[in-house]
Amino acid sequence: MPSPEPAQLAAALPTGRLLTDPAKMAPYRWDRALDPDAGTPIAVLCAKTTADVQAGVRWAAQHGIPVIPRGAGSGLSGGSSAIDGCLMITVDEMTAIEIDPLTRMATVEPGALNAHVKQAAAAHGLWYPPDPSSFEFCSIGGNVATNAGGLCCVKYGVTTDYVLGMTVVLADGSVVELGGPRLKDVAGLSLTKLFIGSEGTLGIITKVLLRLVPAQRPPATLVATFARLDDATQTVVDITSAMRPSMLEFMDKPTINAVEDVTKMGLDRDAEAMLIVQSDEPAGHAAVEIAQITAICEKNSATEVFDTDDVETGEQFVVARRMAIPAVERKGSLLLEDVGVPVPRLGDLVRGIAQIAQRRDILIAVLAHAGDGNTHPLLVFDPSDAGQSERAHTAYGEVMDLAIGLGGTITGEHGVGRLKKPWLGDYLGPDVLALNQRIKKALDPAGIMNPGAMLD
Repeated sequence: MPSPEPAQLAAALPTGRLLTDPAKMAPYRWDRALDPDAGTPIAVLCAKTTADVQAGVRWAAQHGIPVIPRGAGSGLSGGSSAIDGCLMITVDEMTAIEIDPLTRMATVEPGALNAHVKQAAAAHGLWYPPDPSSFEFCSIGGNVATNAGGLCCVKYGVTTDYVLGMTVVLADGSVVELGGPRLKDVAGLSLTKLFIGSEGTLGIITKVLLRLVPAQRPPATLVATFARLDDATQTVVDITSAMRPSMLEFMDKPTINAVEDVTKMGLDRDAEAMLIVQSDEPAGHAAVEIAQITAICEKNSATEVFDTDDVETGEQFVVARRMAIPAVERKGSLLLEDVGVPVPRLGDLVRGIAQIAQRRDILIAVLAHAGDGNTHPLLVFDPSDAGQSERAHTAYGEVMDLAIGLGGTITGEHGVGRLKKPWLGDYLGPDVLALNQRIKKALDPAGIMNPGAMLD
C-alpha cells in the first residue's frame, strides 16, 4: 500500500497550515520533558480553526496515521512527544478568548495561555483560579488535557472544577459539543469530565468554556523555615486539618539553595525546609488565620516565621517558588515527577524520597503543593555519566513505587504521558486499567489518538 502523501492534506487546508520541512517541524517534536525517544512527524498541522483540526484527523483516520495533539509544549511527562510517521496537530495558534461578565464565563481556544485568560478575566474584575507554576507559558488546552493544578488549588481546586463545556474533534473526525453555559447539568453521562485529563488520547479539544469567579482578595503571606523535614511536613498536616489557606507551598533544602543561587534574596541556605503560606480571607480574618498558622509553625519548632500583608513583598516569595524548577534545572538534566499522597502521608513521602536520594547517590530536590499532598521531586543527573544516569532512572521508579505504596498517585497534575506509563498499571490495578482501555477502544477503535501516551 503506498504511503499517504501530506500534499493531499495540504490541498484540503488553507495555504501555509501544513509543515513538511524537517527543519521547521523539529521544534514540534518534543514537549518540555525532552523525551529522548521522540520521533519525526510526517507533517505538522498548524491549526487555526476546528475545521483545520477536523480535516487533519479525518485524513489521518483514513490512512491509519497516528495523531499527536500539541499545545504550548510546556508539558513535563512526554505527553506530546512525536512518534515516527505521525501527524502532529498543534493548536498553539488558536488563542481567542471571549469573556462574558454577566455569566462569569470565558470561551477560550486551546492555544490561549493561562496567563492571558487571567488577564482577560481581570479586566472584568474576575479571576480564573487554576494556577500552574508555568502559568505564563502553558496553554489552556494542555491544562485541560492534563487536569493541571497549581499553587492556589489547595483552596480553589484544579482545572476540572472550572470547565463547563468543550468542543472536541473525535478520532473519526466528527465534532461534538459537550457541556455548556450551565452551572448545574446532570443530563446524560459526564462526558465533559471524561475528556479532562485524557491527554489527547480520546480526541482533540478545540474550544473550552471556563467558569470564572470574582477577583481574589489581596493575600497576606507567611514564610516559615525549619531545621527538620518532619517538622515542616507536620506543620502542613496541622494547618490543613484546621483551615484552608489559599496557598501552602513547600521547598526542601536543595530547592531553597537552587532558588537562592538565582534570586540572591536572602533565603536561609541552612534550612531543611521552607513553607510559603497565603491567606486571602478578608483582612481581619486573614490576620487571625495568619496568627493561627504562626502558632502552628512555632509549635512545630520553626526556626523563623515571617509574615506580611504587603502584596508585593509576598509576591516575591511566590515568584521564588515558581522559579524552583528552572533554578534546579541549572544543575543538570532533570527527571521530573509529580507524585501525590494523602496529606497525612506527606512526611513519609518526603522522608522516603530523601532516603532514595541518599541510597542512589542522586540529587533530588523536592518542592510541593504541600496543602494537597502533590509533590514535585526533581531528579538531577548528568546524562553523559552512564552510571549516574542509570541510578537516576532507577530512583525515578523507586519514587513512583514509594508514592503508590503510600496510597498516592503517580501524577497529580502533569499527566502520565509517556514517561510514567510503565507505572500506570501498578497504580490503577488490572481491572481499572482494563476499563480505561475499553473506553479508549470505544472512542478510538483504530488507536490513532496519541498512541504511546497514557493508554494504548
